[in-house]
Amino acid sequence: MTYIENSKKEEGCVFCNAQAKPDGTENLIAFRGRSSYVILNRFPYTSGHLMVIPFAHAAGIEELDANTRAEMMELTSRCTTELRQIYKPQGFNVGINMGEAAGAGVLGHVHIHIVPRWAGDTNFMSAVGETRVLPESLEQTYQRVQAAFASTSHTA
Repeated sequence: MTYIENSKKEEGCVFCNAQAKPDGTENLIAFRGRSSYVILNRFPYTSGHLMVIPFAHAAGIEELDANTRAEMMELTSRCTTELRQIYKPQGFNVGINMGEAAGAGVLGHVHIHIVPRWAGDTNFMSAVGETRVLPESLEQTYQRVQAAFASTSHTA
């Protein structure tokens, strides 16, 4: 409700704006690598819905250098590892939507979605009411994910 009552269109790229802010619950960045970062989706499909985003503002993966693409895949793998530990999901949806026709919600800045899934997680609320019900707040999810990344010694 706070978001609905106070929402206004953000100027510029939301991903570029987020990476310019200090990490915390305001920008929801859980981990920064050399050329990309992990952030919680502000409008998650499920709890633990993460995204891997390059620091470089690029519309498609082909516009990124090989090292950035490699780091993004390593961070995607690490996200699934950390989310398995935190939420014990039964599966994942992992994908990239490039361009409006492909369903990209943020045009112009490519990113990878990592969505933990459980059998039966699509219920009547999302199917009929077009509303998602999450068992914890974004702030709680952020604390759990950020702590998981901080406690492991993986490099991106």
